[in-house]
Amino acid sequence: MPNTSLQFILPMNNCNVMSIREEFEKRESGFISPFGCLSGESRGRMRPEEPCPIRTIFQVDRDRIIYSNAFRRLKHKTQVFLSPLGDQYRTRLTHTLEVAEIARTIARAMHLNEDLVEAIALGHDLGHTPFGHSGETVLKEIYSPDFTHREQSLRVVDILENNGKGLNLTYEVRDGILKHSKGYGKIISDDPDEQACTIEGNIVRIADIMAYLNHDLDDAIRSGVIKQDQVPDSCIRILGRTHSERANTMIKDLVFSTYVRDEELYLNMSDEVYSTMTELRQFLYENVYRSPHVHGEFVKAKKILTELYTCFIDNEKMLIKELADMEMSECNNYNQPNERIICDFIASITDQYALTLYERIFFPSPQF
Repeated sequence: MPNTSLQFILPMNNCNVMSIREEFEKRESGFISPFGCLSGESRGRMRPEEPCPIRTIFQVDRDRIIYSNAFRRLKHKTQVFLSPLGDQYRTRLTHTLEVAEIARTIARAMHLNEDLVEAIALGHDLGHTPFGHSGETVLKEIYSPDFTHREQSLRVVDILENNGKGLNLTYEVRDGILKHSKGYGKIISDDPDEQACTIEGNIVRIADIMAYLNHDLDDAIRSGVIKQDQVPDSCIRILGRTHSERANTMIKDLVFSTYVRDEELYLNMSDEVYSTMTELRQFLYENVYRSPHVHGEFVKAKKILTELYTCFIDNEKMLIKELADMEMSECNNYNQPNERIICDFIASITDQYALTLYERIFFPSPQF
């Protein structure tokens, strides 16, 4: 008998039939909610290019992000605790994966575009600095008060990756990356300027907060920065005691509280869960992110990054070599001030790279 397992693929060679991508785009319209973003209706890329015959435009974006240098470097970037001794502590990469998982779960439950939320989630922290938010604060001080990791993430995918050519992502993914965070803003923003152009983008913003509220609490208890009995009773009673219980509570509350009015979808949470999440975030800011332990590590990170920044201002040859080693060699050819290029470099390196580079530059080496 003839092998019929390839019959769906074989028509690709016939220009008169749909490609696999086109067939999937057609199917999307049957299972994605009217409030979701169809792959075939994307606003497109910064530079036009031939579509993939197999993958949708958002699947291509996801793959480009996963295979990028910036994504790989996330595994050696701090989430909250610098150089943790235990392998079980979160890094910026594991945080990113948890955000993607939460966002996909929400998107599937709401019949939205899972590929779009995954692409945004996987790319949302590509521009995060070494040493977590401590590194971001340092670059605000030494480079520009306007520096933010969300804008740097967009800069990574637009310019810095692929030797200065960028990843040429879709408008929707780029917008979601840019709008994923607004510092200590509302969990569900009502400011149109802060909202993504898609529901999927706004879901990633909420999933990001859900993820870090859960895992930062876990890691803070594990590290001894706080004790379990310090966590507000309401957070345990309403959200749950374990990571799994808290995540389930938050996700289900968002899914079941979201509503449609005047033919628009409004992401929403119950007053009880929303206020408890806000309380937990405030607790983490006061007792973890601003704790003496975390602040002490920030002082060390600030010294390292500040001295590296100053060193490269005075030594362009060294900067050019380091850019080449990071496969960013073409990034010093786009007519930007040295300060901008050095900021891009500092924001791109990992914690370990920064420590090793600092030691190599500033520590004496044995001569014999």
